[in-house]
Amino acid sequence: MTRFAHDLVPPYYAVIFANQLRGKSDGYDATAARMVDLAEAMDGYLGHESARDHTGFGITVSYWRDEAAIAAWKREAEHLAAQEKGIADWYQHYELRVAKIERAYAGPEGRAL
Repeated sequence: MTRFAHDLVPPYYAVIFANQLRGKSDGYDATAARMVDLAEAMDGYLGHESARDHTGFGITVSYWRDEAAIAAWKREAEHLAAQEKGIADWYQHYELRVAKIERAYAGPEGRAL
């Protein structure tokens, strides 16, 4: 299994979710895994990349075909419940950004200087 999302052909969208967990995160890992399963089943989902450090700072970037797919994900009932739980119990702070990807390449062999 790779940690990188592959075969993404621009243009597409990225939802960038940076967050800091509070000290206690009971149930977080199971919920995060469930959110991956749900997202993967959504129409328009293209992939994701995620990392978390030892301090609880994490970043997940999910990739979507279009803004309609992102809006559908935002409205998904289990995802809404997970967001509420995150705000109430898990996250000390978070930032969410949405970006349109116009150009992308991989390396080191992906682009000549």
